[in-house]
Amino acid sequence: MKWKIPLYKIYHDENDRKAVDKVIDRGMHWTNGPEIAEMEKYLSKYVGTKHALAFNNGTSALHAMLLAYGIGPGDEVVVPSFTFISTANSVLFTGAKPVFADIERKSFGLDPEDVKKKITKKTKAIMPMHYGGSPAIKIRELKDIAEEKGVLLLEDAAESLGSKLNNEMVGTFGDCSIFSFCANKVITSGEGGAIVTDSEETYEKLKLIRSHGRAEGENYFESSKTMDYIQLGHNFRMPSLIAALALSQLKKLDKIIEMRRRVAEKYKKELSGLDLELPLDEKGIYNIYQMYSLLLKNEKTRNGLKEHLDKNGITSKIYFDPVHKTHFYKNILGYNDILPNTEEISRGILTIPFFVGMIDKENNYVCDTIKEFLK
Repeated sequence: MKWKIPLYKIYHDENDRKAVDKVIDRGMHWTNGPEIAEMEKYLSKYVGTKHALAFNNGTSALHAMLLAYGIGPGDEVVVPSFTFISTANSVLFTGAKPVFADIERKSFGLDPEDVKKKITKKTKAIMPMHYGGSPAIKIRELKDIAEEKGVLLLEDAAESLGSKLNNEMVGTFGDCSIFSFCANKVITSGEGGAIVTDSEETYEKLKLIRSHGRAEGENYFESSKTMDYIQLGHNFRMPSLIAALALSQLKKLDKIIEMRRRVAEKYKKELSGLDLELPLDEKGIYNIYQMYSLLLKNEKTRNGLKEHLDKNGITSKIYFDPVHKTHFYKNILGYNDILPNTEEISRGILTIPFFVGMIDKENNYVCDTIKEFLK
């Protein structure tokens, strides 16, 4: 189907093109080029952590983060089911077991009360996800639980680079955190991801994990020396071309966020008062609006609105169906969790078009079409 209005568009400018062209034109160092260290330095300073490491995607970053803490067979990690599937899959990659906890209704982050019920002697980490550009509002309570129980707090902040809770940056609450630069994120390099941490020990482990377990005293691709392999590792490296694009995008992140927040204000003005809930916007919440998701009163209404938008050429998508309800988790792995908030919210959630450069005509068309259905 040819859509009149897509779900998202990527914001880019001439600086992005120049950054990539520079790497191509030099004809070498397309792997492990200087842009990677530059991007990592910029990201760590932006977030406010001691270290940042670039990865080829957010899923690799999740996998590596768990491996760096020795999580593996026999261990459990508490995760949301209301998330993209890689949050849970990354736990399976290590041989550990994802344990699903329910979410709270305001920001769709993990519910601390249900997390407490899911912690066992096998639990090694709690891994909340910050949904759609909003901080998980109970992250401080989750941190307290993690400290009390002696487990890790690992943030899946794939969707929320730049968002804040009471002026504290997402990605700084946990022992370690990941971000994604996939195509539909606020800034993107097509694919790409990163890990941030204050731990020197974790940082050194992650460097080995992302590059074959190789002890690199210097750039492997520029050195004539033979280097040793001291543990099992993966090829999770980010290419220089991608790092150059990610860095160029990072440098305008605040500008992009402000433009997105202006689009969100237009939606809020037009859609307030309808029989639906809008994304979280209140004191202490700095939402970067990676997505603009509406919560309808029930599944019938949600599905009806989605069909109505489809007929009018407006893209919409359900973010997210519960992970524990997917064929793989339910029928292959045998999960049968009962998560009331997760299931209720998943039945009512619908993400509508949202992007920088969305003109008033497009915004009004989406809003008028939604009003037409809900009147």
